[in-house]
Amino acid sequence: MHLPEPRLPEFLLASIIKAKIIFTAIIRQARGTENHYRLIYNPHSAEEYRKPMTTNPWPPLLLAEWKDTYETLHRWTQIVGKIRLTLTPHVNHWWNTTLHVTPRGLTTSIMPYKGRYLEIDFDFIAHLLRIQTTDGSTTSIALRSRSVADFYQETMAALESLGMPTTVWTTPVEVQDRTPFERDHKHATYNPEYVQRVWRILAEANRVLTEFRSRFTGKVSPVHFFWGAFDLAVTRFSGRTAPSHPGAPNMARFVAVEAYSHEVSSCGFWPDGGPVDEPAFYSYAYPEPQGFKDYPVQPPEAFYHAEMGEFLLPYDVVRTAKSPDEVLLAFLQSTYEAGQHVPNGIGMHWSVSKVEYGYQPCAGVTYLGRVLGKQAGFVALHQMNEILNSSQINFEPQTHLLRY
Repeated sequence: MHLPEPRLPEFLLASIIKAKIIFTAIIRQARGTENHYRLIYNPHSAEEYRKPMTTNPWPPLLLAEWKDTYETLHRWTQIVGKIRLTLTPHVNHWWNTTLHVTPRGLTTSIMPYKGRYLEIDFDFIAHLLRIQTTDGSTTSIALRSRSVADFYQETMAALESLGMPTTVWTTPVEVQDRTPFERDHKHATYNPEYVQRVWRILAEANRVLTEFRSRFTGKVSPVHFFWGAFDLAVTRFSGRTAPSHPGAPNMARFVAVEAYSHEVSSCGFWPDGGPVDEPAFYSYAYPEPQGFKDYPVQPPEAFYHAEMGEFLLPYDVVRTAKSPDEVLLAFLQSTYEAGQHVPNGIGMHWSVSKVEYGYQPCAGVTYLGRVLGKQAGFVALHQMNEILNSSQINFEPQTHLLRY
């Protein structure tokens, strides 16, 4: 009796062929092809890293429960931040050195390197440090419990493997233990759950701070992450120069002098909290106006911390509020006003009618800016607004026409 030759189902055969092709490509990449891909052993399932461990936008964050991770991660962000400091041209107040919040963590954004470009991202969902370049080369480093020294060495080796060797000053800043990165074997903890929690908070804080930022049409910083103090901040400027800053602990004085070269009203989120030993939102003015600390701010739980010279709002007050956004915005606005409505306050010298919150450009300003291009840059925004709001012009958004 002749039996038919056994055959695999077509769908299974196609799956095997596809798997073989993928496996071959991975092996070739792992052997060191021109793309510099690196295989990383991942002891956890792919599904575990496919989704965040928490979807709570304002999760609890007790410093005592993740302090070791915080101290390790703080230094890791300083390593990456110093790479950005080295590779980018100086921008006023050190804005070129900061990191920025992304849907997955923090990024350097694009940086130049001898005719090429790279970007370094902390991916707190997949728990990887990703380095990508414009020529397609990519490498990744696992974020896990490992020493600062190990992380530093592997990060520098990864840059060198991409043909982008970089040298940084290896002493950490704005911390008491200033052991150089390459010798720091003490800080070696990484708790992925708490890292995701702090990233979630940074993402929400970034959103609210961006809304607060949008109310101000004067000079204002981006919402950005300062790796020196491990805080997310946004800063408004009066336009007037400030007295030379006296400096801060564990930081070169010239850094503070440049950062505070002009009068500022600054606010943000600090996971550490410093002397209060808990996460907190903060707000301060430099130079501090007379009577600033006595101004009645909102909400009632906010207070002035004399040692820090700042208003503080404990994170838990925001987290547990019925409307966290409203509570946080009330704090940001009232503490900003504290510098505007006191004797000799910095706001006395600002063009309040034009840069205060509540001033909104009318429909058509954005489009007019696109139409006029660079020429519109020389027209004050409030002048454009007054023209567009006058009876001489009818703006039709549907047809994108300006009818005079």
